Amino acid sequence: MADSPADRASGAPAPGAQRRLGNTPVFFVVGIAAAVVFTIGWGLALMSYGGSGGVSVQVVAWSVDSAEEASVTFQVNSSAPAECVITARDSRHVEVGQRTVEVESGIRDVTATVDTIREASAVEVGSCREQGSTR
Repeated sequence: MADSPADRASGAPAPGAQRRLGNTPVFFVVGIAAAVVFTIGWGLALMSYGGSGGVSVQVVAWSVDSAEEASVTFQVNSSAPAECVITARDSRHVEVGQRTVEVESGIRDVTATVDTIREASAVEVGSCREQGSTR
């Protein structure tokens, strides 16, 4: 005898009906756990991306002085002596000059010039790290 819709509405499963894998809470819990692990890992990666946490840098101004030279003025705040890498780039974002500048500890305003192989269109402080830092 065929099941009527009233029989199925009473809560009895239809013959041949099986529970699907997507209905089990195990997959939901595993998915949430994977999302939490991914989020924590992503947060740690972003925190370590900034380099040493003890140095902060702010570019104040930069200028292209000639086809062979560019300059940048920046402020460094560090608890120990730091080493900053200054890079100059052309209009195609190709690095055309680089210089490393040593900065004393504390809040310091620094002006540095960079020799370039051709005219730069931008100058930036690529990184600043405390000397002796392993990061």
